[in-house]
Amino acid sequence: MQGVGFRAYAIRHAHRLGLVGRVANMPDERVQVIAEGDADRLDDLLDLLRQGPPAGRVDRVDFEYGPATGEFGGFDIARIIHDYQ
Repeated sequence: MQGVGFRAYAIRHAHRLGLVGRVANMPDERVQVIAEGDADRLDDLLDLLRQGPPAGRVDRVDFEYGPATGEFGGFDIARIIHDYQ
């Protein structure tokens, strides 16, 4: 879902929830969000991502939980990620 403000929507809510991580457009038009923080706040962000911004449509949200890496100092928009699995 690119071009509808999804990255800005994700970053705004992540900041509000006190999460760190990144959001990036993927080459196949998906958006990847990596977030770290309190489990309840991560669940809140996940609910918001399922809703999406008013101008967008969310068809599917895939997610997985894993250990925090501590690599993020804030929540940023990254450029398109070309190498992913």
